[in-house]
Amino acid sequence: MRAYGVTYDTGFLSAGTTTHEPFEPDTVRREMRIIREELHCDAVRVTGGDPDRLEIAARHAARAGLEVWYSPFTNDLTQEELMAFIVDSAERAERLRREGARVVFLTGSEISLFTRGFLPGDSLRERLGLMAEPARLRATLPELHVRVNTFLARVTAAVRDRFGGPISYASVPVEGVDWAPFDIVATDAGYRDATTAPGFREAVRAQVGQSKPFAVTEFGCTTHRGAAALGARGDSIVEWDERARPRLTGAVTRDEEEQAAYLRELLAVYDAEGVDAAFVCTFASRHLPTSAEPERDFDTASFGVVKVLEHGRTGTTYPGLPWEPKSAFRALAEYGRARAAVTGERTTA
Repeated sequence: MRAYGVTYDTGFLSAGTTTHEPFEPDTVRREMRIIREELHCDAVRVTGGDPDRLEIAARHAARAGLEVWYSPFTNDLTQEELMAFIVDSAERAERLRREGARVVFLTGSEISLFTRGFLPGDSLRERLGLMAEPARLRATLPELHVRVNTFLARVTAAVRDRFGGPISYASVPVEGVDWAPFDIVATDAGYRDATTAPGFREAVRAQVGQSKPFAVTEFGCTTHRGAAALGARGDSIVEWDERARPRLTGAVTRDEEEQAAYLRELLAVYDAEGVDAAFVCTFASRHLPTSAEPERDFDTASFGVVKVLEHGRTGTTYPGLPWEPKSAFRALAEYGRARAAVTGERTTA
């Protein structure tokens, strides 16, 4: 791979709160240095629905020496609201690029699911529910493809007027994206699960075989026994009430090694098949803290490579930061060190 990295969530907006609270710029700065120097990442995908947070995190990432994949990830906007958000983000990303940063701009993330007006349903819950009804979903696909590509054609033209670097889009397969306006083909559906495992490598190879570089903008595994077989649905063991408070739906067994093994295996596939860039989902799931009480260990449903501690606690590995590394963190650090040794990058102790 040309670049390997992780996703850094600055806060997905839902139910009046975000998935990154509190958002503290000095913590962001330290974590970007850790991503670069401890995990030896080449790049970071900075996501979220607050424009100021996106820019703050992107700037800290660039100062740490990371290639920035600037990635608006909004929730429940209208198409016109999303257009305005993306245009503003493109202008911010261009200022960063002109200051010398390496920046790839993503013109949205899974917009059919998280934006009103592409799929039937006034809420995210309704649109996600459609994914579980294959017959209904198939009936919507022709119109969905037209709507998505019409919007993306408009937004890429607007972004090109404002941003001078490479552009892409974090897609999901149902959207049927026309990649002609983009520089990089990219998917958020980089997960392997029990149903896709038999043909997973061949599917990656087919994607890489297209005429443009191919990036996996999201892949990962949660932290419980059996999560590898669930892939992207590994967080289905948790549900949320109307105030965005989590609850585990049943008893699960914490398993950090399963998460770590999954990441090693998929990185090996992406390396072997020539993926341009791949991003582990995710650095931290701050809305899913760990606990010594199994029924409250929400980190078992987390894709994060660090476990977020309960409110007010800080860790010892990196004093002052509200998390501790998991086995997945150590697996990525090992992978990064080996990669750095091959490329000649200076490694840290």
